[in-house]
Amino acid sequence: MESIDTPIFHHSQPLQIRFNDVDLLGHVNNSIYFAFYDLGKSRYFEAVKAQNIDWKKADVVIANVNADFVAPIYPGESVAVQTCTTEIGHRSFKLLQQIVNTETGQVKGICRTVMVGFDVQSGVAAAISDEWKEALCRFEGRDLRKK
Repeated sequence: MESIDTPIFHHSQPLQIRFNDVDLLGHVNNSIYFAFYDLGKSRYFEAVKAQNIDWKKADVVIANVNADFVAPIYPGESVAVQTCTTEIGHRSFKLLQQIVNTETGQVKGICRTVMVGFDVQSGVAAAISDEWKEALCRFEGRDLRKK
């Protein structure tokens, strides 16, 4: 379970459902949810850092992703991906995301991601920088560092 009881999402990214996102069953294919979560992550990180991110120099990478498919998304629905950080450790931090219908509030999917620090030069895991920790806590409005 998450480290906070009720997550607060300070970031929401509207999503556009494209024709090719829909499968033969008439709803958004489950593989597309991951593209939605990735878009949410990238826009969230830009908001957290208040700048564009040069992903060729990324000092955080995905270590683990777990997704729950709660309800189908249908063409014509207004949906958004919401993102927040729930916990920050020395070498990783945890993200929580959900895709929601913006008109009804219905949750369509939930994603939990572990991001790890990464040294681009050596290609190995590294500690999360103080810059990331401070930016995440500032954006979320609370100290999320593990005690």
